[in-house]
Amino acid sequence: MWKPDGGGEKWFCGDCGSAMFGSNPSHPESVGIRMGTFDGDPGVRPTVRQFVAYAAVWEPLPDDSLPRFPESRHASGARPI
Repeated sequence: MWKPDGGGEKWFCGDCGSAMFGSNPSHPESVGIRMGTFDGDPGVRPTVRQFVAYAAVWEPLPDDSLPRFPESRHASGARPI
């Protein structure tokens, strides 16, 4: 586990170093789980799309009607686009 000054905890695999989990102290009700940690279908689906301003041009965003945010959904004044 690593916790930068003023940031959230970041957890890594002790064997390979891959990112596994992350938290944000300003939003303690949620934990970010990296999808690569799952061996199978976790049974949950996305509820928002964040950081779409940085989406790769060669990988179109799916037309799934989820709210889209250019940056973090938690950013000050964040509104879906």
